[in-house]
Amino acid sequence: MSPQLTLQTPLELPPSEVSNYLNQLWSRDQASSIGAHTFCLLIWQPAWVEQQLVRTGRIEGPIVGVQRDEVEEAGRKAILELDLPLSTPPLGSSVSNSLAKVDGSKTSDDLRGQHVDGALSTLRPRRLITLAPSLDSTRPLETLVAAYCPLPEEGGGTVACGDVVVLRGGTKALQEGLNTLQPLLPDDLPSWVWWNGPLDESPELLEQLSISPRRLILDSALGDPSYCLNLLATRLASGQAVNDLNWLRLGSWHQTLAMVFDPPHRRDALSHVVQLDIDVEGDHPVQGLLLASWIADRLGWTLKETGRHDSKTGDSDISGMFQRPDGTEVPLRVSPVPMGQPSIHPGQIVGLRMISKPEHGGAMCVILCAESGGCMRLEAGGMASMELVEEVVPLLHTHVEADMARLLEGGHDSSNPLLAAAAPLAAKLLS
Repeated sequence: MSPQLTLQTPLELPPSEVSNYLNQLWSRDQASSIGAHTFCLLIWQPAWVEQQLVRTGRIEGPIVGVQRDEVEEAGRKAILELDLPLSTPPLGSSVSNSLAKVDGSKTSDDLRGQHVDGALSTLRPRRLITLAPSLDSTRPLETLVAAYCPLPEEGGGTVACGDVVVLRGGTKALQEGLNTLQPLLPDDLPSWVWWNGPLDESPELLEQLSISPRRLILDSALGDPSYCLNLLATRLASGQAVNDLNWLRLGSWHQTLAMVFDPPHRRDALSHVVQLDIDVEGDHPVQGLLLASWIADRLGWTLKETGRHDSKTGDSDISGMFQRPDGTEVPLRVSPVPMGQPSIHPGQIVGLRMISKPEHGGAMCVILCAESGGCMRLEAGGMASMELVEEVVPLLHTHVEADMARLLEGGHDSSNPLLAAAAPLAAKLLS
């Protein structure tokens, strides 16, 4: 579904006048004004890679801040040109940081916040507020306002309109302009904060934006792994409603693994797991650690020790030792695997191997593989004497806006209890 522009050319206003303007726009005295009574979404939208690609002339503008194929393809070309590892995610910080060292001064229109993704517009948000930081850290604050309605074919009946507010400028200017936000978030509507960037950039700004009772949406695949997991665990422990897009993408792995052990003759094997191995793309292990922690929590395992060691390729494996309720130890290893065509989301799982040895009956090896990678690496090591169960995990190849729409569509006014149990355990595995 293609993104759409706002109905009108955004009006630039002084920050102090934005609230009054919006109140007049949706005044109940205007019978023709139908404002959606749904939710407000506050978005941190840096789009650093897209900004750098435009600045260096690798793609044409305008800058829209929406994940799209053109930006992904240009990011992959930049990885080759800048001699970055092939397993580098095309929209990651490594690409933007490397491009920042390349000469270029091309400019373009910046339409972030005005370019509403179709997947989000179908949910009829009442208000979209976008914070669009500029590469120029000294750029002063600009505040733009416009009305917005979904296209009729998307609305499916009565069109409920909303508005967009864009705060654009250097990070310091944006931080100084945060006092204009509170009047723009009605008390009678749920407010979400979507931090659509690395979690370890501008931590003070994230803290200010995501105050309770605002609901926080983040992506633990973006940023330093330890920082991501500790932030996730801390926010969940505080009782704030937190949702993680990286956890959302694990849904297919949860479902496939559950289906493998659904037949009655396999259920006893869950109580006799003796080994767990997970392969992830590149050097961002968070998703693999979250899956391992979910398995450990569901099976009642206790974490006894953790560690790291360098593999023969020079990559750092993460190891752990769990203990089953019957006292048997279960080793875990999360290993980085180089990928020539990595996902746009860092650290996606490539494969999982779980070995079980019941007291009565033969040993069983379960191997799950992503569509992007084969199972051969996990098939090594004495599998011939075991019952081998292999499944390919169906994955949704979607941009982050589609993931956001899936999450928002479900409501989620509280944290996922399974995530709340897994995140602290995953953080301990990296401590």
